[in-house]
Amino acid sequence: MTGRFEGKRALVTGAAGGVGQSTMDLIREEGGTVVGVDLRATEEILACDVSDPDSVAAAVSAAAEQLGGIDVLVNVAGIDQFRRFEDLDVATWQRHLGVNLTGPMLMSHAALPYLKASKGNIVTISSIAGLRAQPYQAAYCASKSGVIMLMKSLALELAADGIRVNTVCPGGIETDLPMNAAAEHANSDLDWALLSETAGGRYGFMPPRDVADAVGYLASDAASSVTGAVISVDRGTAC
Repeated sequence: MTGRFEGKRALVTGAAGGVGQSTMDLIREEGGTVVGVDLRATEEILACDVSDPDSVAAAVSAAAEQLGGIDVLVNVAGIDQFRRFEDLDVATWQRHLGVNLTGPMLMSHAALPYLKASKGNIVTISSIAGLRAQPYQAAYCASKSGVIMLMKSLALELAADGIRVNTVCPGGIETDLPMNAAAEHANSDLDWALLSETAGGRYGFMPPRDVADAVGYLASDAASSVTGAVISVDRGTAC
């Protein structure tokens, strides 16, 4: 049986772990070739700071050369740091916007010539925090809400080029991102019951593969008529 990504070439950000790694694994399992980028470079992953235009340009060029083009761009890289709004400094605000919102913009812009040539598609990871408010995450919510509208706008604009653009909004995932954010404030007086209800959801945290499966559908030809979609993968948290 031929895999959904047989002959497809994919570029995945945030590839060193979690959803990024799971997405790379899925695409490879289904016949595709993948290049990953991340701040944490390895022998298999190119170094890239998605918030830096020069770093993005170099990484996308190198990935396209290695792959022979790009059919699929998956924007996964993101950060999340809990802060009471009264303690939110400009540097933390800008870092969230830089990675979570500017990052997908820069990656999509740099990959656009290759995606036009292949009539490929973009799938971006947002969050249910882009759909409903969460406490202590003003910067995260703003950046994730912004990326949803960015991708919807690109879906309309790039349709004439045959490029599909879709977004996945996960709930709580079993990755380092929420765990590190929580560890940073382990002994604080934040209302963890409130945060757990909105972030982890009433059914707990999911494995990254659950999110990768949604990415796999949207990035494949099975979703050839789907663009501008925002799919929640959250076990009902945002209902």
